[in-house]
Amino acid sequence: MDATRSSPLVAGADDPNRRFLQPDIETMPREQLRALQERRVLELVPAAYENSPFYRELWSAAGVNPARVRSLDDFFELVPTFTKDDVRAYRDRTGDPFGGLLQVPTSRLTSIMTTSGTTGMPELVPEIWETAPPLPACSGRDLWELGVRPGDRVLVPPGAMRGFYDTFYQQMGLVPIYLDGWMGQGAEIIAALRRFRPSYLQLLMPTVLEFERLEDAYDLREAFSSLKGAAFAGQPLGAALAAKVRDEWGIELFTYSSAGDTGTAWECREHNGYHLWEDFVVAETLETDSLRAVPAGTVGELVATDLDNNAAPLIRYRSGDLVRIDQERCGCGRTHARQWIIGRLGDETIVQGRPVVVGQVWKAIETQNETHDGMFQIIRESRVVDQLRLRVGYQPAGGVDLDDLRQRLRSAVTAEVGIEPEIELVPVDDLVARSSSVAKFPRVVKA
Repeated sequence: MDATRSSPLVAGADDPNRRFLQPDIETMPREQLRALQERRVLELVPAAYENSPFYRELWSAAGVNPARVRSLDDFFELVPTFTKDDVRAYRDRTGDPFGGLLQVPTSRLTSIMTTSGTTGMPELVPEIWETAPPLPACSGRDLWELGVRPGDRVLVPPGAMRGFYDTFYQQMGLVPIYLDGWMGQGAEIIAALRRFRPSYLQLLMPTVLEFERLEDAYDLREAFSSLKGAAFAGQPLGAALAAKVRDEWGIELFTYSSAGDTGTAWECREHNGYHLWEDFVVAETLETDSLRAVPAGTVGELVATDLDNNAAPLIRYRSGDLVRIDQERCGCGRTHARQWIIGRLGDETIVQGRPVVVGQVWKAIETQNETHDGMFQIIRESRVVDQLRLRVGYQPAGGVDLDDLRQRLRSAVTAEVGIEPEIELVPVDDLVARSSSVAKFPRVVKA
């Protein structure tokens, strides 16, 4: 396990005024980053071929000889990509719960977590670590950038999905306050904010929606006044709700996303893209239907390779995320690449021969006061359909004329997309409750 991830406070903690937690790494020249990546890839490939039955089978079928991989360029040219479905197929065929990815005896594992399960059944995530679990520890730099410092209190929801954050917060010198952040707990969270005055809060969509319902009963700006910032994960907030959190509640929100299931990628104070930690991951953007890299700065599918996972690394994993990546130095001074999430591969729906994307529908849904939260789902059995069917969550407070709202939404969506939709209206709480994942809200569903 790489020391920079297992011990996130190896540098910087002695000076709380320092901008970067690990300045030598976060501002490393790009040629040094590439050399570091190449060194780790050349260690990774032979180990995976020898110890992982999934990679040995996949690469042998592609005629890959690990000894021929002598550079990053060789790696990109020779090693095949794979998808989550490939791992599931191997698991179903062999009964291996780790899908053939595990390359160490289970006795060496420190913990086994799971993915969120947003796109299917949760996948097992075996881990080896010494002082803190890999996923939370890789966000140490991001929390430092947010402004969190040793001695600060942090309010966070406990969870089983990639959970066990205790040791990480201890390594950061923080005081965690665990509180249920799911639906119906808004008043309790506000009480905890007022009592403990934390510097940091982890938000999920249900929490934000709960706070919105409590606006008339509490002074939310006062309740949030101790925060240096708050994190938000999962599906991004729509423009209207994000503006409310920022401007009315006074919270500086730092959103973060997945780095192709190898870790996380967070916004910095510039709020201009999500930083990929390239000492932990090699990030490529490829055409969705080929192995060809897309031109720099254009949209492609994120293909990720774990560089510090000694248990079950993902190697040229096709994430299904459509992203744009920029390797120019960020305004914050960091040299690691940033990504912008455009959408998910397969989320585009073809209706009567016309492509419809989630963002178009979202923009229309936000225009109505009752649905400005932007909570909706596209319902489809296949990618190509004859009818655009939407399930839209509305705020029922104050009484809502559903027929009138349905007609206004139908007009807004038709104007934006060019297709008249069929709309099912449900209270927003009921819609959120249908999500199978605590981390993400699925925008495209079958029923």
